[in-house]
Amino acid sequence: MIADHSPTPQGTTVPSHPTLDPIDRAILATLQDEGRITNVELAGRVGLTAPPCLRRVRTLEETGVIRGYHAELEPVALGFGITVFAMVSLKSQAEADLLAFEEHVTALPEVRECHMLNGEIDFVLKIVAHDLQAFQAFLTSKLTPAPNVASVKTSLTIRTAKQVPGVPVEQG
Repeated sequence: MIADHSPTPQGTTVPSHPTLDPIDRAILATLQDEGRITNVELAGRVGLTAPPCLRRVRTLEETGVIRGYHAELEPVALGFGITVFAMVSLKSQAEADLLAFEEHVTALPEVRECHMLNGEIDFVLKIVAHDLQAFQAFLTSKLTPAPNVASVKTSLTIRTAKQVPGVPVEQG
């Protein structure tokens, strides 16, 4: 793998479109689907022996292509019966205000995702709650009173037709 590194606004570097060979792509696709696979099993699947496979995985981790590993949990099994998307508009879009809002929602465990958008809406948030009453309490006590919030519009998820973590890893 050959990685080109670009600076981020925070001053760190991350790979920008690294050159991945077919073996790197196979490693990524396999790990994305089966994060608990052993290195020996992974090596066998991608046509390598264990040591070079492990070196490639470590390189992908060190260059930031692989950000981490996690378990995918079932929200309903843990009592989170609803998922809501909240569209948040701020009173000011000054960088300091945007960063302050991001910092505020980052500290809220109910907020699972926060994306800044262009257009009329500044942020879309993915929020989980045990029930509607819990969501209403979250909305009125934690989200709408946040500094600089002008408006919040919410949509309750009725059904999830597709939820795939990660990104497509094309072979090429």
